[in-house]
Amino acid sequence: MALEAHSAARGAIPRTAKPPPHPGRWQRWKRSEAFAAWLFLLPSLVGFLVFTAGPVLAAAVISLLDWNLFSPPSFAGLGNFARLGSDPTFWTALGNTAYFTFVSVPLTLLVSLGTALLLNHGLRRMAIFRSLLLLPYATITVAVAFVWIWLYIPHDGLVNSVLGLVGIHGPAWLVSEGWAMPALILMSVWKSFGFGMVIFLAGLAAIPQQLYEAARVDGATPWQSFRKVTLPLLSPSVFFTVVTSVIGSFQVFDQALIMTDGGPGARTTTLVMYIYQTGFENYDQGYAAAQSLVLFAFVAVITGLQFLAQRRLVHYDV
Repeated sequence: MALEAHSAARGAIPRTAKPPPHPGRWQRWKRSEAFAAWLFLLPSLVGFLVFTAGPVLAAAVISLLDWNLFSPPSFAGLGNFARLGSDPTFWTALGNTAYFTFVSVPLTLLVSLGTALLLNHGLRRMAIFRSLLLLPYATITVAVAFVWIWLYIPHDGLVNSVLGLVGIHGPAWLVSEGWAMPALILMSVWKSFGFGMVIFLAGLAAIPQQLYEAARVDGATPWQSFRKVTLPLLSPSVFFTVVTSVIGSFQVFDQALIMTDGGPGARTTTLVMYIYQTGFENYDQGYAAAQSLVLFAFVAVITGLQFLAQRRLVHYDV
């Protein structure tokens, strides 16, 4: 009886609830915002490692080899890089690429900005124009290149026909040593300006109208409003467009391959085209990889300089 009474007494006493287990470090990290951020970034990170970092590392290894794809590679050390100094075609291709970049990027920037200003102020409701002007950028480069080959036909092409109306005898654009590269640049500007236009339109829409009203009250002219209000507040858009355009211009390849095949002579041979010819026409994989790394270094240095310049030229505060 005493035992039963003791058991009944114990059952009547409520048991103290056990405290919840303390979450471990892994559980706390799973619940954090950092875990969610890494989860969303994971697909892009995998893509970067597989399609960007991996090929760069592979190119770095191949650049040290003498390899023609059909026989076992042999170690060449820095010999492929030493060949670059005495290769005139490499320097010609590098010069052509620099020419293309430093002419096409400012032109694309000006056309994009001018078109965006027109659409933002004068043609605000004409969304159809925005779509039509963006069409060249959305069209594949191969199709655009074949259309421009037809436009550049010396005698019956549309470009020379229009020039003939004002008494100008147009050149044989794509076979002229002096006009082949400008012809490629003109086609590339037409193909690319739609991208910059969209970026600038977004930047213009973010500028508060009160700033323009204040400028008008202070007696500012339209040019002064553009120089003192629009340009500073549009500088992040300009910076983004310049960086992406420079990187894209240093990789110009398909339009030059289709429209001129690098000619006449080597006047339109770009660096990426020369890398392609070296690696897949001459099967000199090690030398092509060395050229690729040099191109990578050029683009990295120029992009780094642009990021240094943005500290003084780009304004993120409204």
